[in-house]
Amino acid sequence: MQQATVIIPTYNEKGNISATIEALASVFKAIKNWRMNILVVDDNSPDGTATVVRQLQKKYAFLKLLVNPKKSGLGGAYLSGMQQAFMVDKADLVFEFDADLSHDPEKIPEFLKKIDEGNDFVLGSRYIKGGSIPQNWGLHRKFLSVGGNLFINLLMLDFSIRDWTTGYRAIKKKVYQTVHQELHTERFSGYTFQIGFLHKALRAGFKISEVPFEFKDRVVGKSKIGPEYIKNTMLYLLKVRLKELLALRIVRFAMVGAFGALVQLIALQLWRMIFTTEKTFVIANFLSIETAIISNFIWSNLFTFKDRKLTAKQVPLSFLTFNLSSAGSILIQSVIAYITAHTVGLVPLFTVPVLNYIVDTGVVSAIIGILIGMFWNFFAYNTFIWKKKQTK
Repeated sequence: MQQATVIIPTYNEKGNISATIEALASVFKAIKNWRMNILVVDDNSPDGTATVVRQLQKKYAFLKLLVNPKKSGLGGAYLSGMQQAFMVDKADLVFEFDADLSHDPEKIPEFLKKIDEGNDFVLGSRYIKGGSIPQNWGLHRKFLSVGGNLFINLLMLDFSIRDWTTGYRAIKKKVYQTVHQELHTERFSGYTFQIGFLHKALRAGFKISEVPFEFKDRVVGKSKIGPEYIKNTMLYLLKVRLKELLALRIVRFAMVGAFGALVQLIALQLWRMIFTTEKTFVIANFLSIETAIISNFIWSNLFTFKDRKLTAKQVPLSFLTFNLSSAGSILIQSVIAYITAHTVGLVPLFTVPVLNYIVDTGVVSAIIGILIGMFWNFFAYNTFIWKKKQTK
């Protein structure tokens, strides 16, 4: 029979822990296909929470206690609890469960059913059909909870998970074994642990599902969510999302291309100080393109294709090939510039007030040519310059 351990992190929960354990014990009686245990991980609570648990251990053989010598926070408590449950007590599954009965213990059988159906990670969700948050929550708390989850969905461009911040979870041993090393390395603190653990499990490809539950506010004690919860969570999410985006070559290419476009537009204005007529506009446009090509070559080698970086001996020939590969882009942009100059003309469109800069059809044609040329460039750079190295 498989074994599941409900991990309850505590700090000054003397007024709640007894009722929570009794409620879980009642639910355990109806579970036949899993052997259920409780592990209280106490951060050396000064209110005597551990003493209450020790008294209850005389009544319940499935109740275990782990006391951390000093306060380690939510993340530290769960990691030490998982280490104990999985590696020492040989559990197959752990639950994350609050000590204040905010999480409905009656939902545990539904979690187990999801696990039996093949899921690796099950979330108790407040934001799917059947789930809810307290009606008496203040507007600011509703905004932080609902808005926070929506922000994460938008930032990650992933709406498969509806409740990222939930603390009610069931986690298989293989999920813990995959992600816990990174969690120790990054030294997660507080509630950021929950976001980090879920994010890494999702990226590792584990099967994740959600079970609806009605979140209830604690009756005894105070919430331990502080301002650092919002700050640390946002910083973590922005950091990992930026890291993920920068890992995409197309994003790095777009960044270099955008910088190259800026270089080209600035160079175009400088060259037009020399080539001032409509007939010579094409020359100015061509020279601005070549200026941007030099910029793009340098940054493509150092940034976009840094994993395929050219050696010093390869640079001269590769730069020549780079220019030839960019001929398609040059041709596209030159044709658009020629058509603009000889049909529409270099007609002023509007002035940027702060810069006192006149945007005319020549600038617009250059932007259009840049965008079209970028599609060709990405293909050419991958195919002819920074070719993927063949593995033997």
